Amino acid sequence: MTLHLTTRRRIITFAVGVFAFAILLVQLYPIIITLVNGFRRDIIILSGQPFALEQITTRSYEIVFNNRQFMRAMRNSVVVGMLSTVLSVSVGAMAAYGISRFKFMGRNTLAYSFLVFRMLPQISLVVALHLLFRSVGLRDTVAGITLAHSSFNIPYVIWLLIPFFVTVDRSFEEAAMIDGCSRWTTFIQVFIPLARPGLVVASVFAFINSWNEFLYALILTGVRTQTAPIAVSGMVGGEVLTWGQMSAASTLMLVPVFIFTIKMQRHLIRGISVGGVKG
Repeated sequence: MTLHLTTRRRIITFAVGVFAFAILLVQLYPIIITLVNGFRRDIIILSGQPFALEQITTRSYEIVFNNRQFMRAMRNSVVVGMLSTVLSVSVGAMAAYGISRFKFMGRNTLAYSFLVFRMLPQISLVVALHLLFRSVGLRDTVAGITLAHSSFNIPYVIWLLIPFFVTVDRSFEEAAMIDGCSRWTTFIQVFIPLARPGLVVASVFAFINSWNEFLYALILTGVRTQTAPIAVSGMVGGEVLTWGQMSAASTLMLVPVFIFTIKMQRHLIRGISVGGVKG
């Protein structure tokens, strides 16, 4: 009987492993194709020839690195992503703290209003934002696209942080306030360090949301503040299909996200575990 249960568990474990590996391959397939095509010539990609080592060339990467417009777009994406992340997490943390710690009339309504706003399609808001930003001089500016990205990141951050904030024991705050700390000092010096895993998770997802955003960047930016997704999409069109350059540029777009995620990996895993178990 014991042998039968052990064999059954091994079979189940093996089946789960195979299933997980299959899902991983499906997820990695587009990345692998993009990475490989970045080292192939456009004519070879369009011909559909199978990959061979003699096809490898760095020409597409050389062209992309010498493309000032794309490199400026990459810099804009990094700046906007970091600014939007800092603004979204700062405002979202204060809002989530108020909702999770204070009892007031309409608290649940306020919390769900953020969720409803996050569910609105961007296409229904971008025209109004375009007219507003144009009237106040924020169109095609870093400040404007940062505010636009923060508008959809802040509700997401609030709802992501509330489960983390609820798990923090109130006794720490009460002890700090008994020692003479103000509510603001308690929030900054006591509460924020305790909720750091949740803040890291929110920061990673906020940065990724901003980095990948396309529609707002398409409508609200111009030549000066164009972001990387728009620059890559601009390589499509005309009579020449530069698939090699597009693949090289797309691969370069993966690098900042990977670096940022790896840097935060330890805190990210801890944060997801805390939020998933106790949230």
